[in-house]
Amino acid sequence: MTLCALSLGSNVGNRLENIRTAVELLMRRTGKITAKSEVYETEPWGVEFQPRFLNACVMLETDLSPRALLSETQTIERELGRVARERWGPREIDIDILTYGDMLLNEEKLVIPHPLMGERAFVLVPMLDIARDFTHPSDGTSINEFLAETGREGIVRIVSL
Repeated sequence: MTLCALSLGSNVGNRLENIRTAVELLMRRTGKITAKSEVYETEPWGVEFQPRFLNACVMLETDLSPRALLSETQTIERELGRVARERWGPREIDIDILTYGDMLLNEEKLVIPHPLMGERAFVLVPMLDIARDFTHPSDGTSINEFLAETGREGIVRIVSL
C-alpha cells in the first residue's frame, strides 16, 4: 500500500456535494482515506472571472499504481459531470494526485509530485491539515516553506461540512 495525497476542487453546481461524493467514490474504488482536510472556499486561480472554488485534500492509502489511480480519478470526474472547458476554468470536480509516496514521476500525462502544488495556496493550506510534516521528495521543501513564498492569498474561509 502507498500513501498518496489528493487535491479536490469544485466551483460548478453543488460544490460541497461534489467534493463529498468524490471522496465517497474514492473510498469505494481506490483505497482507504486516512485523513481529510477542512474544506476551504478559495478565489479562482489561473482564470479569474469564474465562481469561487471549494478545495480540500485527502490522504489515501492505495494499492493502485499511479496510472491506475489517475484513470480512476478521471472516471470519477466524468461521472460527476466534469466536461472539458478552458484550462484552469470552471469545473464540477477536479481531482489531482499531489503525491504518491515519495515517488518522482515525469510522464506526458502524469507528473508526481504535482508540478504546481508549491505555487497554490488552495492546495497547500488543505495539505497542511493532512500532512503537516510533508517535504517535497526532490528538494526537501516543506509545506510551510512553500506557504512562506506563496502566502495564503486567495483563501477566503473554511466551509463547514
